[in-house]
Amino acid sequence: MSIAAKQLLREAVERLPDDATVEDAMERLYFLAKVARGMDAADRGDVVSHDEARRRVFGSATGAQG
Repeated sequence: MSIAAKQLLREAVERLPDDATVEDAMERLYFLAKVARGMDAADRGDVVSHDEARRRVFGSATGAQG
């Protein structure tokens, strides 16, 4: 684990409310890991346009709503 990852972990835990559960901590860490993965992908240019994202979510029909 990198020093940056450990620092992120410490900060995430310190920001949890006093009554947070282990599950709350795990959810937060999972979320932060996913955001970091997405940011890394964006930095690499591994992204899709808004229109492509809509097609992937709602299908290929124009104006289709979920």
